[in-house]
Amino acid sequence: MESTRASTATLTSDNSASTRTLVEDSVSSLTPDLYSEKNAELHVRMDGGPRAWATLFGGFLITSVTFGYVNAFGVYQDIYTRSGTASASRISWIGSTQIFFLLAMGLPAGKLLDMGYFRHTTLAGSVIFVFSLFMVSLTHHDQYYQIYLSQGLGLGIGAGLLYVPAMAIQAHHWRARRALAMGIVITGSSIGGIIFPIMLNQLFKGSIGFQWGVRASAFMCLGLLVFANALMTTNPAILSQNKPKPDIKGILTDVPYLLAAFATLIIFWGFFFPYFYLQLFAILHGVDFNIAFYTISIMNASSFFGRIIPNLFADKLGPINCVIPSALGSGVLILAMFGVNSVASAVLFSILYGFFSGAVLSLCSPTLATFARDPTEIGVRFGVAFFIASFGALTGPPIIGDLLDSRFHWYKAIVFSAVVVIVGGLLLVPVRYMVVKRKGTQLV
Repeated sequence: MESTRASTATLTSDNSASTRTLVEDSVSSLTPDLYSEKNAELHVRMDGGPRAWATLFGGFLITSVTFGYVNAFGVYQDIYTRSGTASASRISWIGSTQIFFLLAMGLPAGKLLDMGYFRHTTLAGSVIFVFSLFMVSLTHHDQYYQIYLSQGLGLGIGAGLLYVPAMAIQAHHWRARRALAMGIVITGSSIGGIIFPIMLNQLFKGSIGFQWGVRASAFMCLGLLVFANALMTTNPAILSQNKPKPDIKGILTDVPYLLAAFATLIIFWGFFFPYFYLQLFAILHGVDFNIAFYTISIMNASSFFGRIIPNLFADKLGPINCVIPSALGSGVLILAMFGVNSVASAVLFSILYGFFSGAVLSLCSPTLATFARDPTEIGVRFGVAFFIASFGALTGPPIIGDLLDSRFHWYKAIVFSAVVVIVGGLLLVPVRYMVVKRKGTQLV
């Protein structure tokens, strides 16, 4: 009897030890700042599977349409400016309003995602985006308010309801390779930024003209958005968790997080200057028209690699460690626009700035995700941070337009843009210091 009890006790002890080991292994494999030990038992399927890859590709299509089309605004800036629609500053308000709402709508969109209304949000955004783009084709170039309402407000709001949810939903499916997954998704903006400028320039210059050129791009966006909505899904395992309410007070008093959002606002003041004005700048500085029309596409093609390669390192070195040199490099490169006066220099600048700026944009989301203490608050953190940063995108291009004025004082715009991007990059240095102290590792 005693030997039986001893055997039973030994077996129970062994089972208990192996169970503890299994749980400890499960817990240790989870991302410490996003998944607590109590969530280990849920066995959430991450980093692979049909749902994860379909959602990744759907997000890629979303960013191709939304950020990709916004990246093509330089074509519209050039056309509207040279056709006398309004001053360069007033026209840039259209593009900056697009970017503002693309980012600012992340606040309600992120909250809706956390509440479980992901599909409702993306469907609404798709309808608004496509409808507004068709309305752009009906506007008259001499009626500024028509263009502003349809292209600035309408497209921006629609894009905003799509962009942040498409990025944040990746956290439902990816953990160990989250930065890389988000980098792949954001490369869609590079692909869209390559296709749409070439497409629009060719259609506008050809026999089709402006109206049907815009409609052709709208039909293309419609098809891509239908496909994207069919592909993207939430992770049922994450939605089935006992979700704690996001600690809004904790988020709004998280100093390094808020400083990172403010730094992004400063960066965005000058960050989009080349995307808005490079085509016009190249044409007015004697670069061949046929090459100048492709500068935006070249910049976006190069940003494809900038959105992938740095994110590969970010998973190992930490996103903050990668975003700081990328932001500083972008600021220094804007100063290099003083030397853009030939085909070779225009192409070289487009390639270099595309790479570094692409890295900054792709690393924003993984950087913000590092501040989240639970996956249920990622949507809110994205929304708040992008809302704050969106004011930089809203006011930056018009400020630059005022600096240019009707005589195109390019040196003022270049110096302003470069300085604010560099200052914003430097503000991320104390953010890194605080996060390193919080997490106890240099790999942040």
